[in-house]
Amino acid sequence: MKNILLSLLLLTFASTVFGERIVGLPAVKFPSDNPQTPKKVALGKKLFNDVRFSSTGTISCASCHHSNKSFTDGQPQAIGIHGLIGKRNSPTITNSAFSTSFFHDGRRKTLEEQALDPLTNPIEHGLKDHSTVLNVIHSDFSYLKDFLTVYGITAEEITLGHVAKSIASYERTLLSGNSPFDQYFFKGQRPVLSESAARGLRIFRRKANCANCHEISWDHALFTDNRFYNIGIGFGELRLILPTFLEHAKTNVANAVSNLSSNQKVELGRFAVTHQLKDIGAYKTPTLRNIDLTAPYMHDGSIKTLEDVVEYYDKGGDSNSFLNPAIFPLSLSKQEKTDLVSFLKSLTSLTTQ
Repeated sequence: MKNILLSLLLLTFASTVFGERIVGLPAVKFPSDNPQTPKKVALGKKLFNDVRFSSTGTISCASCHHSNKSFTDGQPQAIGIHGLIGKRNSPTITNSAFSTSFFHDGRRKTLEEQALDPLTNPIEHGLKDHSTVLNVIHSDFSYLKDFLTVYGITAEEITLGHVAKSIASYERTLLSGNSPFDQYFFKGQRPVLSESAARGLRIFRRKANCANCHEISWDHALFTDNRFYNIGIGFGELRLILPTFLEHAKTNVANAVSNLSSNQKVELGRFAVTHQLKDIGAYKTPTLRNIDLTAPYMHDGSIKTLEDVVEYYDKGGDSNSFLNPAIFPLSLSKQEKTDLVSFLKSLTSLTTQ
């Protein structure tokens, strides 16, 4: 059954945003300086899958974003060149068209800005600079033809901006909606959800209050509020030196950060971007769309199953000085936990639009 769902899911991803809206999703908005066209999307997909944009010739964007895993990779942390392991879990790019920031710490504001960062990350694609990208394109006649067709430009006029716009255009087509939940909630079709999943929806919206951050609106559901919270995950090493760090940060944030180990710096979360104390250990609320396909979970991939995720929230997270007050023990029964997991599994897309 799961293989059938995966096949149908691939069809959903193959559908573009040029037709009708997908059930459960809002309309996609495109940047005024990057209008969407089918040929630009095709070029973006080609760039997304090209391993030549890495120092080893083995890594593409698709290496960490597999279509059959809702554009994640099934690993706790991303694996890049030479088998190097990153510090964070590969986030899904499904429904990234609706995101207001990118990466777990939200350090980039647009898909276009996000698209180029992994290329020069020393662990991911490992390029020394972006010149390699343009060199590959200039040496490939098919790319030169594509850029001429899409943008009306010659080889000398191709810039990294054009590359970023193309990849972003492709990523905006990776949409996930029209799940059993959507048919049940937005179309009123009965029965679509199992009795357990329907009970789980009520728990999600009421007792567990998951919808406080994983939002459901009256006409669509992104299952994220695009905000940042400390939920207690991945806060181990920083916790040990937190008092000293906070004292130093009062006078010189940059110096305080520079004195941290690489692992401690990663645990700063959103703080590394904003330098606001409330953002220490805070990470972006991920979408729950297709969550049954995107294990392991959390920004560090530290939780293996949905059942374990529910258990973590039920116990009230892992206490720390910056834990969000919305994280507290839920006192869910065994049946309620089962129902909640059943509901989460109903968020997997089934068909195309």
